[in-house]
Amino acid sequence: MTKYIKADEFYYPYQVKKAGYLAIEGDTFGDWQAEVPSDADIIDYTGYSIAPGLVDTHIHGFAGADVMDNSKESLEIMSQALLGAGVTSFLPTGLTASFETLDAICHTVAGFVGQESGARIQGLFFEGPYFTEKHKGAQNPSYMRNPSIAELKQWLESSKGLLIKIALAPERDDVASFIDYARQKNVIVALGHSDATYEQAVEAVEAGASVWVHAYDGMRGFNHREPGMVGAVYELSNTYAELICDGHHVHPTACALLMHQKHYDHVALITDCMSAGGLKDGDYMLGEYPVIVEKGTARLKSTGSLAGSILQLKDAVKNVVNWGIASKAQAINMASLIPAISVGIDGKCGQIKKGHQADFIVLDKELELQTTYLGGEKVWNA
Repeated sequence: MTKYIKADEFYYPYQVKKAGYLAIEGDTFGDWQAEVPSDADIIDYTGYSIAPGLVDTHIHGFAGADVMDNSKESLEIMSQALLGAGVTSFLPTGLTASFETLDAICHTVAGFVGQESGARIQGLFFEGPYFTEKHKGAQNPSYMRNPSIAELKQWLESSKGLLIKIALAPERDDVASFIDYARQKNVIVALGHSDATYEQAVEAVEAGASVWVHAYDGMRGFNHREPGMVGAVYELSNTYAELICDGHHVHPTACALLMHQKHYDHVALITDCMSAGGLKDGDYMLGEYPVIVEKGTARLKSTGSLAGSILQLKDAVKNVVNWGIASKAQAINMASLIPAISVGIDGKCGQIKKGHQADFIVLDKELELQTTYLGGEKVWNA
C-alpha cells in the first residue's frame, strides 16, 4: 500500500525538493512527485520539512545505557531512545579496553543486531585501543597498545563482520601493515587520540586511513612549523573529519574553518555521546571512569577533562545553522549522508532515495524535531 508524505521541503542528497509529495511504498521510499491521485492516502505535514533519519557513526551511550555495559538490554535502550534524537541509524562505539572485553562486545552486538526495535545498528566502531597516552582523553592508557592484526582478525570473526570502523594513532608501530589488512577486510580506519606529526598522519592516510576521530580534539594541533594532525586534517581532501558541534569541544569558528578547509561533503557531524545523553545532570560513568555532567558537558571527576559529550545529533544540526556556519541543507547532510558515506553504509541509510528503507524525520522551520519514522512507520512524536 502506497502512502504519500506531503510537506513543504524534502532534503534529498545535494538538493532540496520543494512542496510536493514523497511516496512511501511499504517500508521503502518511492519517488517525489508534484501531484498525487485524488484518492491517495496522504499524511499531511504542510508547514514542515522531511529529512533523512540522522546517522551517528560515533556514539558510546545514551539514556543511561553504555556500549561498554556489554548487554543487549543497553543496546536496545540506546536504539529506542535515539529515535527522539532524530537518529535512525548508528554505530555503537566501544572504548579502549582489553582484547577480551572488546571481543565480548563483538559477540554481544553480533548476537543482537536485527532485533533492535528503534534506530538501526549499522555496524560497530572501536575507538581504540591503539592510541598513545599524551592525548588519551577519557580513555584508559593501561590498555593502549600497538595495532594487532591478530586481534582485528578475531574481532571481525566474533562480530560476524559488523566491526566496520576502528581508530588508531599513526605513530604506533606497524601501522601501515595493520591499515592495509583492515582495508582488505573493508574496515574503515580512523585516526585520533594521537600526538602524530603531520608526516606520520599523511603516511597513515597514504596507507589507507580515511577518517579523523573528532577533529581537533585528542590530536596534535596546528603549528606553522609543524602542521601536526590538524594540519593533515585540513590538507588531505580525500578524508572525512568527524566533528562534535556542541559548542564545548570545538569553538564555532574552528568548526567553520574545518568546513571551509574540507568542504561540507567531507565533514561528518557526530556526538561522541556517553550514557548521560538525554538525562539530567549528575554523576555517571564513561567506561570505568567517574564523570560529572553539568552545564552541558560531561567531564572526568579526576581531571576535569571532557569525557565524551551529552550532545544529541539533532542539536548539532541546529547548532551549526544557528552559528551561521552552514545552511539547513548542509547541516542535515553532515548529520546523515556524509557520516554514512564516511563508513560505507550510504547504500543502506543516510538519504532519501527510492528503494531505501523509509527512515526519515519531520522538522519544523526552526529545525526542531517533530516526528521520527522508521521503515515508513511513525515511531516517535514530540
